[in-house]
Amino acid sequence: MQSSAAVAQLDRVLGYEPRGRGFDSCQPHHIYILRMTHQVQVVVIGAGVVGLACARAFARAGHEVIILEKNNGFGQETSSRNSEVIHAGIYYPAGSRKAQLCVQGRHQLYGFCQEFGVEFNRCGKLIVATTDDQILDLKKIQARALANGVDDLVWLSASQAQAMEPQLQCVAALLSPSTGIIDSHGLMLALLGDAERHGAHLALNSAVRTVQFTPKGLLLTVASGGQEEPLLAQTVVNAAGHQAIVLAGTCLSIPRDKLPTAYLAKGNYFSLAGRSPFSRLIYPVPEPGGLGVHLTLDLGMQARFGPDVEWIDKEDYVVEPQRAEVFYGAIRRYWPGLQDHSLMPAYAGIRPKISPAHGPEADFFIQTSQQHGVAGLVNLFGIESPGLTASLAIADAVVQGVAQHE
Repeated sequence: MQSSAAVAQLDRVLGYEPRGRGFDSCQPHHIYILRMTHQVQVVVIGAGVVGLACARAFARAGHEVIILEKNNGFGQETSSRNSEVIHAGIYYPAGSRKAQLCVQGRHQLYGFCQEFGVEFNRCGKLIVATTDDQILDLKKIQARALANGVDDLVWLSASQAQAMEPQLQCVAALLSPSTGIIDSHGLMLALLGDAERHGAHLALNSAVRTVQFTPKGLLLTVASGGQEEPLLAQTVVNAAGHQAIVLAGTCLSIPRDKLPTAYLAKGNYFSLAGRSPFSRLIYPVPEPGGLGVHLTLDLGMQARFGPDVEWIDKEDYVVEPQRAEVFYGAIRRYWPGLQDHSLMPAYAGIRPKISPAHGPEADFFIQTSQQHGVAGLVNLFGIESPGLTASLAIADAVVQGVAQHE
């Protein structure tokens, strides 16, 4: 039950103090400081790529939207610490949310980039078998991709693959022409800009401490500007990434057995000193917990390798230089020409997983009142890869789900 004191706070007024200039591709976007409360239609918690996509979708649907971000900038965690790959939708179980939303989201994302001028490169990738016993795995990947609606994969012999990438060593490969790379920061800028053009507001340095169900809506306690203020919303989208499960746990109306367990899988990246010999992404056959130590490219065609899979107990973004030794061995299976001392620590990202090491991979979990019983609250759990690719499709699914229960 909500205390009478908390309910009494609901009639206070929310004020915004605009700081900075209007959004465009070069200038800072609006930043709004929470002052006091009133009723807001939609609050999105977390200004990563998925949170921004959700905010944009709600704003374009005519809702009043506030985005709350605990950091002093958007996209500072998972959304800025990944491979920046636009995935085709190849690996995921047929019928899963990951498969459906990745394929749908990939089409939407390429269209969004063209419409809003976000830089991308549909460079394609090769998935490679480096031993004869991996050929069966490669055929299974091709069959799974086809079941997911990815019908443009091309089977390549070793000589055909090496004609495309002369430095590559493999016994067979699959070419995915729909795979690409994207400027993830530019994507988030464009999502935020379009959300703001449709009336959404971003509040930085605004950490949500609790979410509570009341008869009037969902009451959030927001730490901002050195004080805690209440904020009432009819719809709350919990897109808080690593903290999403912890935040959902502050809502006492959700039974504890309805919340998944959080696991953290750290992925370390190393960059290549010198020019990349490859013009496409190179992926080995997947390994448990991830897609293996693959070669990706940034938009400047600089090569980087990773991520590996390191299960951790707490957030830690330090890349230990000695991990490079494992990288050399993994990379030389498909690129034997990799020189000693050519890998440099780059960065690390952490996958917000809801499945443990050695367990079956969990699907995206878009949890609504049908699962947890709290009207108006949508929890986004386990939004790891291909979350960036699927972001626009995830946003559409959230908006449509909310509309069905209004």
